[in-house]
Amino acid sequence: MAAESVADGPKGADAGGKWHPSEGGPGGPYRRPARQWGRLGSRSGMVLAGLWLLALALAVRQAAAVLRLPQDERLVDLFAWTGDNGVLRVHGSLYDGETPFTGTPFAGLVLKPLTRAAEQGLGVAWTFGTMLLVAAVGVVAARALPEPVSRRTALFAVPVALSLLVLSVPVRNTFHLGQTSVLPVLLVLTAWLLGGERARGDRSAEHGGRGEALRRLLATCTEALGGKAGGVLVGIAGALQPATLLFVPLLWLTGRRTAAVSGAGTFLICTLTGWAAMPDDSWTYWIHHVAGVGLGDPAAATANQSLHGALLRAGLHGRPEAVLLVVMVAAVSWLALRRAVRYARDGQLLLAAAVVGCAAVVASPMAWQHQQLWVLLAVVGRVGRRTGDRLVWPVFVVMVMTLDGTALVPKVAAFGVLGDNAVLLAALLASCAVPFVPRTSPAWADPQPSGPLSRPNLMLELLLIRVGYWAYSWVRAHAPDSRSLAEGHGHQILTAESFLHIDMEHSLNKLAARTEWLRDACDTYYTTFHFLVPIALLGWMYARRVQQYRPARTALSLATLLGLIGFWLYPLAPPRLMPGQGYIDTAHGPQDLSNPDFGALTQLSNQYAAMPSLHVGWSLWCTIVVFTITRNRWLRALGVLYPLLTTFVVMATANHYLLDAAGGAAVVMAGFYGQRWLARLRGGDDTAAHEGSGGPEAVESGFGTAEGGGSGTAEDQGVAADDRPEPVTRAASDLSLPGQPSSGDRRAPARQD
Repeated sequence: MAAESVADGPKGADAGGKWHPSEGGPGGPYRRPARQWGRLGSRSGMVLAGLWLLALALAVRQAAAVLRLPQDERLVDLFAWTGDNGVLRVHGSLYDGETPFTGTPFAGLVLKPLTRAAEQGLGVAWTFGTMLLVAAVGVVAARALPEPVSRRTALFAVPVALSLLVLSVPVRNTFHLGQTSVLPVLLVLTAWLLGGERARGDRSAEHGGRGEALRRLLATCTEALGGKAGGVLVGIAGALQPATLLFVPLLWLTGRRTAAVSGAGTFLICTLTGWAAMPDDSWTYWIHHVAGVGLGDPAAATANQSLHGALLRAGLHGRPEAVLLVVMVAAVSWLALRRAVRYARDGQLLLAAAVVGCAAVVASPMAWQHQQLWVLLAVVGRVGRRTGDRLVWPVFVVMVMTLDGTALVPKVAAFGVLGDNAVLLAALLASCAVPFVPRTSPAWADPQPSGPLSRPNLMLELLLIRVGYWAYSWVRAHAPDSRSLAEGHGHQILTAESFLHIDMEHSLNKLAARTEWLRDACDTYYTTFHFLVPIALLGWMYARRVQQYRPARTALSLATLLGLIGFWLYPLAPPRLMPGQGYIDTAHGPQDLSNPDFGALTQLSNQYAAMPSLHVGWSLWCTIVVFTITRNRWLRALGVLYPLLTTFVVMATANHYLLDAAGGAAVVMAGFYGQRWLARLRGGDDTAAHEGSGGPEAVESGFGTAEGGGSGTAEDQGVAADDRPEPVTRAASDLSLPGQPSSGDRRAPARQD
C-alpha cells in the first residue's frame, strides 16, 4: 500500500527507517527502558538521571507559576465561558465582551463543560491536565525520531523533549492562558505518526518473547489509525484549530486517501454540529471575522506570527493585502507539502509533520503564541554536512521558541523587524527553505568531522554571542540591587583599600574632573573600547587564527560567566554612587543620591554591578591573547598598556575601585584555567589523534611556520616576518598563559582550508 511505502522510507542497509531489533531487544530501542538504563555507563546514567530531574523540576516550576497567580489572573482565556449563571454560559455570545473566545464554535461547544474543572478546582485539574497533554506530545515526538536510534538517544530523547516543551513560549503561554492548543497538536501527531508507522507495528508484532500481546495491540491501533480513525483525529483537530487542516492534503499525497477523506468529512461534521448548536457564534467566527481574524488582540500585534500579521505590521491593508496574502499562503502551502511528502517517503515522519505544521502557522490568519508549537518540532531536522554545522539549526529553533525575539538581534532599528517576526521567520525557513539532510545522504549518519582546528560556524557563533550578551544584560539588570546592601559593600571595599594603602580612586577622579581633556578622553575610552577591542580581536582571530579563536572565546565566556556570578552574589555600589565620599560621575553627570530612585540610569540597568570589573577583565583577556598570537614587540607593548590604561580610566571616572580591577583579573585568569580544564575533560589534547597519524599536517601550532615540511610560510598566511608568533608547544585547543612553561614538545596541525 502507498501508506506502507511512505513508512518504509528509503531502501538500503539502514533497513529503511525500521526498528533494529538487535538494538535493545525485540520491539526496538524504546523497549525495556530499565534494562537499557542499566546498560549505560555510570557517567551516562548520571546524565540521564539529571535530565529527568531537570524535566521534572521545570514541569513543577511551570505548574507552580500558574497556580501561584490569583484566581482572576490565571487561565484568563477561560473567562469567556464564565457568566452570571456559572461556568456554563447560557446567554450571550462567546465572541462578545471584554474577553472574547478566540477558538472555533466547535471548540467552545466541546470544551465549555471542561472549564468547570478550571474554576471549581482553582485551576489545579486544568493545569495538570494540560501538563499531561504536553507530556504526551513529548513522548510521541521522541518516539518518532528517525531510525535507527541508538540506545542512548532513545533514552535521552524523552526527558530532553519534555524539557524543551516546558521551556518553550507556546507551552508557557498555554498554561497561563488556559488554552487547549496542545490538544490539536497531539491529535495530529498521533494520527500522522502512528498511522504512518503501520509497517513498523506489523514488523514488531512478528517478534516473539515477552510483550507480544502489547506489540500486537500497538499494531492493531496503528492499523486503525492508518485508515479512517487517523483521519477522524485530524478532522477533530481541524475543527478545533482550522490551520491543521493542511494535514488532510498531506494524507492524500502520501497515499493515505481513506484517512484524508475521513478527515475532511469529520471536520465538516464537527463544524456543522457547532453551526447547528451555536448559529450566531458560528456566523460571527466563520463569516464576520473570517475564521477568527480580529478576535482578541489586534491581528497586527507582534504576538500574531502569521503572514497576515506580518503584512499588516508592514503597512498593507485592504484588498492588496488580501490578494498578496492568498498568493503567498498558496505558495508556502504548496512548497511545504512537497517537502513534507519527500521527507515522509524518506522515513522522517516527525520532520514531515513539523514542516506542514510550520506552514499551518504561516498560513493561519491568527497564529498566537500558544499555537506556534509546530515550530519547535522542526528542531529534529538535520542540517549541514559538517559536524560543526549540525548545531546551528537546533540552537536557532530553541532560541526562537524559548526567548523573546528581541534577545536574538541587536537593539538596532534595522534588525527590529527580524526580532518582531522571529517565529514567523523560523516557520518560513522550516517549511520552505532549510535544506534538511535526507536519510539517503552519506552526511546523514557520517557528516564530515569538524576538528578543533576548523573554523566554527559563523551563524552559530553570532547567535551565541548575541544571546550571551542578552543574558549578560539580563543578569546585570536583575541582580540584587538593594541600595543599603550595595553601599555597605562599598564601605567594605573602601575600608580594605585604606588598610592596604591602595585607595587611589579619589585622587584619580579629582584629577580627571578638573582636567577637561583628560575627562573627555576617559569618558570616551570608557564607553567605546570596552566592546570595540575584544570584538575586533575575536573577529580577527576567527578570520586569521582559527586555532586560537576557540580556546580564547571559551576563556572569555567563562570569565564573563564568573563575573555575572560576582554581580549576583556581591552587589557593590561603584565610587560614583557612594554618598558622602566626594566622587564625581564624569560620564553621566551628577546623581541625586538623596532620592531612592536617583537618576535616569537606574531605569536602564542595575548600577550596583561593580565587582568584578569586566572592563579590566576583558582588557586583560586581550593582553593574554595578543601575547599568545604574536611576538611583535610593539603589539605586545600595546597589549600591556591596554589593561593598565583601562584600570586608570575606570577609577578616574569613578566607576570602579582598584579591588574591582583585581577581581576582573581574577575571573579572567580563572576563565583561562577553566578552558584548559574543559579541554582536558574532553579527552586531553585535541590534537593527539592527528599527531599519532603523522603526515605533513603537523606544523607549528597551526600558524603556517612549518618545521620539516609545513604547508606554507608566514608570508603565505598573510603574516609579516616580524609578526610571526613564538612557538606554542601546547595543543591548539589549549590557549597557553603568558609566562607558563610548556607541557611538552607537541606540535598542532595546521588547518587545511
